[in-house]
Order: sequence, then structure tokens, then C-alpha cells
Amino acid sequence: MTVYRSRQALRGPFTPDRITTVPLPLTRRGRRGYQVDDVDALLHRLAFELGKQSRQLEDVRAENQRIKRALRTWQSDHVACAIRSEE
Repeated sequence: MTVYRSRQALRGPFTPDRITTVPLPLTRRGRRGYQVDDVDALLHRLAFELGKQSRQLEDVRAENQRIKRALRTWQSDHVACAIRSEE
């Protein structure tokens, strides 16, 4: 998959504000609209970045669940140990 590269070389990840200001070249010979190849390349880059962010979010959520489970286990062990020491 190719990643969109404009002549103005947009650097860094897209933000909603940056997406609305992306300069797309107009078609040649006075036709209306944008060049199809440039629009397709931009859409591919947006899909790539959105997929990357989705994967990162999934990783963060999985790590969050792992930490919560570890904390619950630690708390349960800590309480059980405290109860045993009181007996």
C-alpha cells in the first residue's frame, strides 16, 4: 500500500483540522474536480493512519485490562494475607 505524499510534504499524523486543509491539486485542462490519483492516495493514507490508531487503542485497552486484573489479584491476595495474619 502506498502512502500519500504531496508536493507540499505533509509531515506527522493527520488531525481533523489538518485533514480539512490538505491541498489537493486540481485536474488539468480546465476540468472540474481533483486528480483521482491524488485523492485515492490521500484516502489510502487516511485509512492507514486510522487503522494504526485503532490498533494502538486496542493495545492500550488490552494493557488496561491486564493492569486491572493484576491489581484485583494483588488486592485479593493482600486481603487474604491480612485475614490469615489476624487469625
